[in-house]
Amino acid sequence: MFELSSRLGWMDWFRIPTTLVQSEAEARTFATWHPTGRRLGWFPARHDRSLERFSLGDIPIYARGVTAEPPTWGGGWARRAELTRDGQTVGSVWRAEDGSIFLPFDPDEALLALQSEAYASVHRGPSSAAKALARKAYYRARPLLPRSAQLTMRRAYSRVQRTQQFPAWPSEAALHDLADRLLLFAAEAAGEPVPILASWPRPFSWALVLTHDVETAVGYSRIRGVCDEEDALGYRSSWNLVPQRDYVVDDGFVVELRSAGWEVGVHGLHHDGRDLESERLLSRRRPEIRRWARRWNASGFRSPATQRDWSLMPTLGFDYDSSYPDTDPFEPQGGGCCTWLPFFNDDLVELPITLPQDHTLFVILRERDATIWREKAAVLRDRGGMALIDTHPDYLFDEPAASAYADFLEAYAEDTSAWRALPAEVARWWRRRAGTRLERDGTTWKAIGPGAGEAVIAFAEPGQAA
Repeated sequence: MFELSSRLGWMDWFRIPTTLVQSEAEARTFATWHPTGRRLGWFPARHDRSLERFSLGDIPIYARGVTAEPPTWGGGWARRAELTRDGQTVGSVWRAEDGSIFLPFDPDEALLALQSEAYASVHRGPSSAAKALARKAYYRARPLLPRSAQLTMRRAYSRVQRTQQFPAWPSEAALHDLADRLLLFAAEAAGEPVPILASWPRPFSWALVLTHDVETAVGYSRIRGVCDEEDALGYRSSWNLVPQRDYVVDDGFVVELRSAGWEVGVHGLHHDGRDLESERLLSRRRPEIRRWARRWNASGFRSPATQRDWSLMPTLGFDYDSSYPDTDPFEPQGGGCCTWLPFFNDDLVELPITLPQDHTLFVILRERDATIWREKAAVLRDRGGMALIDTHPDYLFDEPAASAYADFLEAYAEDTSAWRALPAEVARWWRRRAGTRLERDGTTWKAIGPGAGEAVIAFAEPGQAA
């Protein structure tokens, strides 16, 4: 296992076996693999610098400082891969004579910059502040605007949003390409296969999660109809309800849904797009949001309009949140966390929305069928991700959304490789997985902890990671 002086977030994410040792004068910037003694090292983030974009091959790397020099430990260093900026080489991945590997950037920072959307600071231009103000003004004025005017504005703006270069839409693989590369470097440094915990419990290789946001009284009246459609194909889903909107949620109906195997979550307080506008406003609304969560026995939250703030999300007090898209330029707050797997933000499990929303596809972009849903799901299936869809009964009975959703459900109804789970089930599994460690058992490895009975042990093999 790798010996560390402090935890590494990306190794925790994969559940790579590690052990902590007493820190030296300052935290080590390398991990030592036992029994070979070979090292995987890295250049630490420079907190006095701004985030910049680099490239490792075709993989974007966001980091605060890189180095062009090999480390002082080890010897016989040779370049393995180039790190570039604007086409110019600014650093290298190095390999020592003994097989140790050195990265010219901080891998934890590079992954966190994507998950947390910190990368947006690199792409932020003079118009960003104006866009933020326009977004706030739009949501405050929206209740006064006719529906037709709202749609006209959104469709016009979508042509600008679609020009977003990063993250790419509808799929962005940067974070997972980087994570796969880090695994290969770790295995090369170790000189032997490095065990990890697979993302999903056995016997599944990917996850398919259905969620719905209920925005209006029309949507609330259609819940049973969607449930019947899903139930006929063996699905269950989550329903995110708004406590104070133009519909009244019947407590008995919530009990009925939960008893039949569906899940209920909280979709903001008023659905006015302002819950996470500021810490001050959230502090006033949080007690009431929490009261409704207890009343509905809800463990999950989704912010209206996927409004989000990295520092505020963990203060909501939920077991999980599902407000981050992996990539979505069309939401009022564009961007995305660039991952199709769950991850932790402090103690909060984040479940990213990884399929485009129905309103985006069929109302704003005016797509005609389920092609984009199915193509993106195929990517997620192939790479072992989580296909989490967010649809709205408010629009889901209208064509072409109705036919597209039926097509999508039927496409995967018999797929036994998919874990068709509720979001709360995924969040609980992710916590069990995080509490499970890998230990050597003679010449093999075994899983120990709350997820041991479900865990699948996989291996990153040494190979050409350049």
